[in-house]
Amino acid sequence: MNYDIIDTIVRTAIDAMRNAYVEHGSIATGSCLLASDGTLYSGCAIDSVVAEFKLPAEVVVMAKAISEGKREFDAISIIADIDGTYIPDELTHKFLLEFNVPEIILADMKGNTRVMKLEELTPYKARRR
Repeated sequence: MNYDIIDTIVRTAIDAMRNAYVEHGSIATGSCLLASDGTLYSGCAIDSVVAEFKLPAEVVVMAKAISEGKREFDAISIIADIDGTYIPDELTHKFLLEFNVPEIILADMKGNTRVMKLEELTPYKARRR
């Protein structure tokens, strides 16, 4: 994946993160999903007082794309307003596996990016801040 695409996906995720609704203690996250046809989808974390309805940005963005009929994806970027790299939790990891999102772009607010294959996240999947 070339630098320009990565940069666009990360910037779109940052813009989406600004809309995060985190009134109940969740982390502000943003995500951008690149569908195989080149369409970009963005989403943010949506918090809720009901724990079962706390939605991380990466799930929101996947739901948006899937609800519009997309089933094939090239990459997803995830960014969080924390120090260090945000790693999707185990349930989100399984969701990304179900739809075979091959590349995960993890970014931080300092401009660092890390491109990983989905399988590479497996050792980290249970770690969430």
